[in-house]
Amino acid sequence: MNIALLGDVHANLPALDAVLADVKKRGVDQIWNIGDFVGYGAYPDEVVKRLRNEGVISIIGNYDLKVLKFPKKNIKWQKSKPHQKWRAFKWAYENLSKRSRQYLRTLPKELWLYTSGNFILLTHGSPASNEEHLTPDTPDDRLRELSAIAASQWDGTNPDVIICGHSHREFARQVDNTWFINTGSVGRPDDGDPRACYALLQIGKGSFQVNHYRLKYDLAAAVAAIRDRNLPEAFAQMLIQGRDLNTVLGIE
Repeated sequence: MNIALLGDVHANLPALDAVLADVKKRGVDQIWNIGDFVGYGAYPDEVVKRLRNEGVISIIGNYDLKVLKFPKKNIKWQKSKPHQKWRAFKWAYENLSKRSRQYLRTLPKELWLYTSGNFILLTHGSPASNEEHLTPDTPDDRLRELSAIAASQWDGTNPDVIICGHSHREFARQVDNTWFINTGSVGRPDDGDPRACYALLQIGKGSFQVNHYRLKYDLAAAVAAIRDRNLPEAFAQMLIQGRDLNTVLGIE
């Protein structure tokens, strides 16, 4: 099985288009998405529709869940969050079609899959929390704990592979008998490299290989779309700099 692993698109359609075009050239069997379809980018509805139309197997991300809660949280968030963050939630919710909102609500927070003799868990952050950041620097002991947590949630079955995102920092590490793969971010890298990122997993009985790819995409179009919609300039700078919002705003 050749499987493309992607996530954290964050409404960046030009980046998603570039990744899907590259994926198709590689002749993958399936595409798995670990969520965060929306947020900060100019194309929330278009991204949801594109991934859905492509038949991508998806779970929901923490940002997607927050956007769906926006109508109930609007007043509170307007007072408690920086204006740019509140504006991002508002834009994403108001520019999702009713059908796309309904689709996102149907998605699970985690998904177990079985392929080529391997038990695989898709989770946005970690088996403990969809907001836990797993990075190349996460200690081995913590990854062991997370593997045990995953097993306890699934009849004691130990995952052979745990696929995650959320931190926007790609990596592939094996701890004991479990591989941890972070897809990196398609649409909003945070490591100073603005190129889109995804992973390709080649897996079979007794065989395993994972590679990450960084792709240039039409960054100018993504930035222009943000500015054309009068979204905060900080959202454009996130893409240009390949940095998160707090770094762009100078918030520690």
